[in-house]
Amino acid sequence: MTTQPNSVLELWIRLAAMPGGKWLFTRLICLKAPYFSSVRPRFVALRPGYCEVAIRKRRAVTNHLGTVHAIAMCNMAELAAGIMSEATVPSSHRWIPKGMTVEYLKKAGTSLRAVAELAAMPAFGPPAELPVPVSVTDSHGEEVCRAVIRMWVSPKKDARPR
Repeated sequence: MTTQPNSVLELWIRLAAMPGGKWLFTRLICLKAPYFSSVRPRFVALRPGYCEVAIRKRRAVTNHLGTVHAIAMCNMAELAAGIMSEATVPSSHRWIPKGMTVEYLKKAGTSLRAVAELAAMPAFGPPAELPVPVSVTDSHGEEVCRAVIRMWVSPKKDARPR
């Protein structure tokens, strides 16, 4: 079965090197999935098996303690895992989030960075669950949140072996 490179990854490759390209890429992703714009993410890096997203600490994402709200961290974790999945899963397959497990490790008092990274590239064949680990760190490099987004990956109905 031959697979074509994913259009989201192609778009990233084309835009990331251009001035303002990462900003434009982020805006396009948030146009497609508007809820993610609530945390004003910024894509930092993207490649198969890896995605890095950053958010700035600002009043709109804080809680009553003045720290970044837990759901804002979940939002950025799901965004990083989803776009990493989109860049990784072959065009013959599709994915959808199936569940999320989250651990809040400490108060998030600074801007944050979420990294979704697969330890090894999976083989894509019959339907299977793909656990995507995401680490959210503060500006001091300390992990403040850890999540595993479980993606359901399955062949597209119209994908036929060639």
